[in-house]
Amino acid sequence: MLIVPEREIADLMTRDAAFDAVEKVFAAMAAREAYNFPVVREAIGHEDALYGFKGGFDQAGLTLGLKAGGYWPNNLEKRGLINHQSTVFLFDPDTGKAKAMVGGNLLTALRTAAASSVSIKHLAREDAKVIGMIGAGHQATFQLRAALEQRNFEKVIGWNYHPEMLPNIEKVASEAGLPFEAVELDGMKEADVIISITSAFAPSLMADHVSPGTHIACMGTDTKGKQEVEGALLAKASVFTDEVAQSITIGEAQHAVAEGLIEVSDVAEVGAVINGTNPGRTSAEQITLFDGTGVGLQDLAVAAAVVDLAVEKGIAIEVDF
Repeated sequence: MLIVPEREIADLMTRDAAFDAVEKVFAAMAAREAYNFPVVREAIGHEDALYGFKGGFDQAGLTLGLKAGGYWPNNLEKRGLINHQSTVFLFDPDTGKAKAMVGGNLLTALRTAAASSVSIKHLAREDAKVIGMIGAGHQATFQLRAALEQRNFEKVIGWNYHPEMLPNIEKVASEAGLPFEAVELDGMKEADVIISITSAFAPSLMADHVSPGTHIACMGTDTKGKQEVEGALLAKASVFTDEVAQSITIGEAQHAVAEGLIEVSDVAEVGAVINGTNPGRTSAEQITLFDGTGVGLQDLAVAAAVVDLAVEKGIAIEVDF
């Protein structure tokens, strides 16, 4: 079995490589060449942690495995560790033997950012100039860096439950040579693209905070009960997702469906847009929304790419197992 430790990931996986892996796996899912297993995600009753498993099988790429991990909200304050912790395990689909164990923390950040970036590429207006960020934590910086590569943005605006964290995304904007402005939520009307990346259980972004023609990427809701935007916003938008089954059970769409504001049939796969079987955005006034729930196949795709690179560079550690 090969081991690729967390410490090696930064030198192996780039944003471009993560984007390519995620875009391809979304397309494979829509073509029914890859599928995810049901998600297990539980509050374990210790350290307020959420822990679970995401897995799947990509028949086209012969990638089989799972990611184990979750969210430990006290890590940063108590231990100086990031709150999201995970490890990816890959298996040989021919024999079932363990093939690789890969540090999943940075990979999760990169694949999550890649997912919203893919949605921006395929659904945002080409003339998008202002990007709005809701959330300013660790993951928000990855989201913003990846998103800025998809359009010629001229300004970044941001809002966070804790305004003292906004310098995190202001720094990213500054690095890109863009002005940054802290706004109230109704200031998001200025944005052409909005990324919401919080761990909230109550909506912050409302339908009247969003202007016609906006693309919204909702990236924080991945558990039953979580919610970043109000259901009425999904009712106004054309809704796309990584996987419909997750979207309506643990994603943003869970609330809009439960409230009867949209039907399951109103939620489309972004992979179908990538494949050209769904037109995606059809007008400049259309509001599009990507419900990024995070699927196991994303993790497996980026992990498999990292293992190949680690072997090529002689970094992978081989152990008997």
